[in-house]
Amino acid sequence: MEKKITLYGFNNLTKTLSFNIYDVCYTKGERAQKDYIAYIDEQYNSERLTKILCDVTDIIGAHVLNISKQDYDPQGASVTLLITEEALSPDLIDRSCNLGSIAFGRDTVVGHLDKSHVTVHTYPEYHPDQTISTFRVDIDVATCGTVSPLNALDYLIGSFDSDIMTIDYRVRGFTRDIQGKKYYIDHDITSIQDYIDTKTLTKYDAIDVNVYQSNIFHTKMLIKEIELQNYLFNKDVYELAPKLRLEITNKLRREMIEIFSGMNIYSL
Repeated sequence: MEKKITLYGFNNLTKTLSFNIYDVCYTKGERAQKDYIAYIDEQYNSERLTKILCDVTDIIGAHVLNISKQDYDPQGASVTLLITEEALSPDLIDRSCNLGSIAFGRDTVVGHLDKSHVTVHTYPEYHPDQTISTFRVDIDVATCGTVSPLNALDYLIGSFDSDIMTIDYRVRGFTRDIQGKKYYIDHDITSIQDYIDTKTLTKYDAIDVNVYQSNIFHTKMLIKEIELQNYLFNKDVYELAPKLRLEITNKLRREMIEIFSGMNIYSL
């Protein structure tokens, strides 16, 4: 809706962006697999993930109230931010909130479930009998009011090496204007792709599955070109025979297609 709505009271619409990415890598042998997982754990530890989520909070125009983060053993990390649309005066902020300024050393994670929050979880994965390892990141940005999580989508895509992306956007609840009319969405949207940079879109095959009547939008994206060197861990592509390069490329592509499709197409 291009014209700004004059609302009665607070904007009660909840907008949620769920962003799921996969990075795929060729890792032959136990040593390469473990080195890859160690590399991912170092590159995407809770400190870096916290920085990414704080940047997301700035981009969407929100304010951090509290941060909880944890690195896991043997692998993976989680970060949760409690955020608010408007900045609050210090006397209104709960004393348990750290505003992101206090570093905690602890063995447990506090999960904030509120009308506005940002979370990230990482899932490095490999199988000892396979030569392909994967790294998955799940990010959820839930906001209430006029703050839109879609504004951070391009930044999130650029923050990770994304071979496959699954993105969901939902608008829930309703808000009222001063005449009492209910609004179940307060902005125009036809596709999540409208909020992704054109240069990024040219690198991916993308499909939409949208339920407009329910304000549910779903987009899946698959990288078009595979530059093999980018998928080899601690190995130079020129060390491999042409036949082996083709075999590895085919394995990578099959893995990506299965993840993109959400089903076992080539696996036994």
